[in-house]
Amino acid sequence: MTQTAHPLTPADGDAILADNFAPWIRELGLVVEQTGERHAVLRLPWSDRLAREGGALCGQALMAAADTAAVIAISAARGGYGPMTTVQQSTSFQRPVTGTDVLITCRVNKLGRTLAFLSTDMTADGSAEPAARATTVYAILG
Repeated sequence: MTQTAHPLTPADGDAILADNFAPWIRELGLVVEQTGERHAVLRLPWSDRLAREGGALCGQALMAAADTAAVIAISAARGGYGPMTTVQQSTSFQRPVTGTDVLITCRVNKLGRTLAFLSTDMTADGSAEPAARATTVYAILG
């Protein structure tokens, strides 16, 4: 795990995205807007390329964004990035997102030595109600 001399910043989170994710994830255009002791907020910019028939953002993009936000939130909680992998993710879709960015707010509920448990709200920018919610479990590998 790479340790930072300070709490993880949004710029640190963006560097983790740039250095550790597959090109197709980077192509989502995710931006780390906020990091905290046990959370991260990422922005998924609206793109017609991510819309499905009918013009709503596709669920696969939301799930990938939630999974990616989990890595940033865990890194914030641990003080830096280290090897980890998804063990389980469950997503509930509650309303469509059309024509606007999505804020991905991920919280670390429990951080153990080998597992992390997280919850994520995916909310259309400007909305008070989540469009989707995910629960994720990550294995800490190093």
